[in-house]
Parts: sequence; C-alpha cells; structure tokens
Amino acid sequence: MTVDRAVMMFAGLMVLVSLGLGFYVSPWWYLLTAFVGLNLVQASITGFCPAAMIFRKLGCRAGAAFE
Repeated sequence: MTVDRAVMMFAGLMVLVSLGLGFYVSPWWYLLTAFVGLNLVQASITGFCPAAMIFRKLGCRAGAAFE
C-alpha cells in the first residue's frame, strides 16, 4: 500500500468514526470531522501531512502525492 492510499483510508475512516460518534454519543464529535477536513485541505496546499510521515515510517511505499 502506498502512503497516499493509506492517508486517504485513514482520513475516510476517521470521518466515518467521528460521524458515528457524533450521531450516537455527542454532537461535539463532529469537530473531529471538521479537523480531518481542514487537515486534508492544508495538506493539499502545503504538502505537509503528519499522517503521511507516520505511514512512511511504518514502511508504506511513497506515492505520487507524498514523495
């Protein structure tokens, strides 16, 4: 798996988990959804993504976006 796919999978999973928690536990969990979205936007502009750095250290191969 490439870093790009791992980051997209992690972001999607975090959005789904936070939506579920927001619906069943507390609406405050929707802030996690907003944080993930803002982080995706800033990563697309700056190229800096902490999750990509973590996945790279875990052994994922480099992809087109996070080389």
